[in-house]
Amino acid sequence: MTRGPQAAAAIQRRAVAGSFLFKIPGGDEKQARVALFRRSAKVRTYQHKLAPLSGSVEAEDASPIATALREIQEETTLTPSSLELLRVGKPYSFTDESVGREWTINPFAFRLKDPTEGGKGEAGITLDWEHDGVEWFDPLQVKESDEFGGVPKLVDSLRRVWPEHDLGSHAGKILTDGLQNLRNDHESGARQLAAFAISILKNLVNHMDYSTPVGELWWARVRMAAWHICKSRESMGAAITSAVVKALDRIEAIYLLQDLSPEDKVRRMVESMDSQLAERLATTDHICDSLVEFLRQHVLHGTNAKETLSVLTLSSSSTISSCLRRTASALGLSLDLRILESRPLCEGVTLASNLLEAAQDEAGSLILMLYSDASAASAAKSIDVVVLGADRVSTAGDVSNKIGSLPAVLSARHVAPSAKVVVLSETDKIANPGPMDDHEAENNHPAELMKAWKGVVKGAQAIEDALQEGQPARSHGRREVAVRNTYFEWVPARFIDGYATEMGLWNTRDIEEQSRWVGGEMNRFFKDL
Repeated sequence: MTRGPQAAAAIQRRAVAGSFLFKIPGGDEKQARVALFRRSAKVRTYQHKLAPLSGSVEAEDASPIATALREIQEETTLTPSSLELLRVGKPYSFTDESVGREWTINPFAFRLKDPTEGGKGEAGITLDWEHDGVEWFDPLQVKESDEFGGVPKLVDSLRRVWPEHDLGSHAGKILTDGLQNLRNDHESGARQLAAFAISILKNLVNHMDYSTPVGELWWARVRMAAWHICKSRESMGAAITSAVVKALDRIEAIYLLQDLSPEDKVRRMVESMDSQLAERLATTDHICDSLVEFLRQHVLHGTNAKETLSVLTLSSSSTISSCLRRTASALGLSLDLRILESRPLCEGVTLASNLLEAAQDEAGSLILMLYSDASAASAAKSIDVVVLGADRVSTAGDVSNKIGSLPAVLSARHVAPSAKVVVLSETDKIANPGPMDDHEAENNHPAELMKAWKGVVKGAQAIEDALQEGQPARSHGRREVAVRNTYFEWVPARFIDGYATEMGLWNTRDIEEQSRWVGGEMNRFFKDL
């Protein structure tokens, strides 16, 4: 029977966050189990069906992930301290006329932390009235069938946070291990992680099942895996995403070729990504050339003759290390280099060590001074230039870099007002359109900061004990203790004088144009997933 206008108007649109909770014993994702919750008779829809934890995205929620965390706590009592965000799934929509809803699903996957990590594990789950129970499944065994008893599109939601469901065991493990390594690598910079992302995609394509023609379903699975690679590390997401969409461009061109066997297509795709990785090796040379040009235009111009170039920098960057050495040599200058320690991982000390080692085999004078991060103003006195790397660059040209970058720039503006600020960055690090505040700030484990306090700082143990206890309610109020260990911060574009890239010296107009290209490519590859 044809549905009339009144029936069609009865469809209500509802955006929800759907959260899958995983147990991963010993970190072995082959043993992963996913929790599905049996909906009670008291809920409005899908009574007695198995489902992830879900709830409507409300107007007051800051984001769908805020909805997810709120709903998890309401329905299980688990707080964020017991959870690790594993995956952000690609949102999608479908209509279920049987309940009069058009659902937009925002899927997430969280790992339950066990007590040794400060979480409560499975024992911390206390169900509210919305569920009658919880059952654990091998994610590869979850079915879309009446016999299994799940809510509509259960598998579609699950595969969006667990693409291993479709990739097969070998390719699935490549993706799982790759995503985990991208998430946990806090030593490599954005450039290295972007290259690793290409390698993950290359290895995955090489090991996917292509016994059937490399067709639309295969291509959709590749793009879904690429989506997860792009979303694996939001703080480094710009570089990873740009590199991955460029790889997808190459793969797509070969995918569309006719009269090639699946084996030949895959071989050409792998070769193409190998070429992409090889081409990236030359970017540092081009960035160095751009830095030399910037210094000639803005620091060494006119009668401003110099014998020594005074530079302030921080953190560890292979690009900065190479470019500073080559630039001093190309300009015939000695190098007076001030480096901030860059706590908590002291990457600035690593940079100093690498420069000293390299200087043993090179001509030219190097004066190197290490400063504590709190000494940025002292370090900036009489400098010529602040040299920053970049982990991502916003549409407007704002730069996210190691924490301490903004104090270094502001200090230089005050104590050395004629000094210039230049950013060395591959164009891959330019993010898709959006302001800097849209980008996630990565907060890391407080132990990295606290390990330097033990035995030195009075009261450090009391802080550690309070963190482990959580935030218990007391009769006289609440005791709240937190340690914020943020790796990155934004330097607004108004404080930056130039961007030295592998494509030459860029300005904010160039950056905006590149950002829009990245956004267009993301839309083209991922919109219809």
